[in-house]
Amino acid sequence: MNERDIFINCPFSPDYRDFFHAIVFAIARSGFVRRCARENDDGGEIRFDKICRIIAECRYGVHDISKTEPDPDSGLPRFNMPLELGLFLGAKRFGGRKHSSKKSLILDRDERRYHSFISDIAGQDVHSHGGDVDHLIEQIATWLRDEGRNGAVPGGRAIASEFVRFKVDLPAIAASKRLDVDELTFKDVAAIATEWILAESDAK
Repeated sequence: MNERDIFINCPFSPDYRDFFHAIVFAIARSGFVRRCARENDDGGEIRFDKICRIIAECRYGVHDISKTEPDPDSGLPRFNMPLELGLFLGAKRFGGRKHSSKKSLILDRDERRYHSFISDIAGQDVHSHGGDVDHLIEQIATWLRDEGRNGAVPGGRAIASEFVRFKVDLPAIAASKRLDVDELTFKDVAAIATEWILAESDAK
């Protein structure tokens, strides 16, 4: 298990893109390594097995369970996020000494909303981001600052302000690589975020 790897459990839908980019950026800016099911596209690996493997390799997990609206096409909600949260909590509970140190940040739009659709996790600390990207970043950054103990990492509000500038720069950076923002893969965003953060740091 890698001590600074963080499993990202969140929606990958287009309407969540800003939030997804924000999570990737906040984790990178906090000095941790972001991991998710989209990090590899291997048709030979069963998706569930890949998720289990990544969870096994990560000490931390960021889980946003806020998107529970029915899918417009099927009329059914997506249950991937609660499933992956359950896998992560199960690994901590039943994974033996090796995985007992796993830690989770659970996020929702409201800290009590989950009682209506996943009441079995009553007792867990659920953090609210209120559907706001800046507040999402603050929640993640504050949590990771306590875990990382890195005095060089700024507070969540400063990281949220940096993300605003990153979003402004992202289309031009993508264009320089002959890419559109809406076709960037997880690896693209992760690499660009790291490059941007390093460039900003060098410029100071």
